[in-house]
Amino acid sequence: QVQLVESGGGLVQAGDSLRVSCLASGRTFVRLPMGWFRQAPGKEREFVSAINWSGVITDYPDSVKGRFTISRDSAKNTVYLQMNSLKPEDTAVYYCAAGSRLGQRTIDYNYWGQGIQVTVSS
Repeated sequence: QVQLVESGGGLVQAGDSLRVSCLASGRTFVRLPMGWFRQAPGKEREFVSAINWSGVITDYPDSVKGRFTISRDSAKNTVYLQMNSLKPEDTAVYYCAAGSRLGQRTIDYNYWGQGIQVTVSS
């Protein structure tokens, strides 16, 4: 079993940077692919980034590529999402997820955090 807790969200202005963190519990964390998703009001949950167990392989959609960076610190059981050049359209609840395989779909992930709000004002 893996439990995930996000932190670091908040209200920022367009162009600002923000880092959200995901603390995982469970001894299997070091072997799990991890992902970030987001969901804006009235929209489906969408893929934001993913990282493999070793941290060598990462994946991003075009909407955030070049602005967002995912990383992990296995010693701290933590995954990070560094978000730069934030835009109002990045406003959403951000979810951390742990999965059985590296993927862009919600079904690729078995465990989810409770989510954290990120709001970008214009």
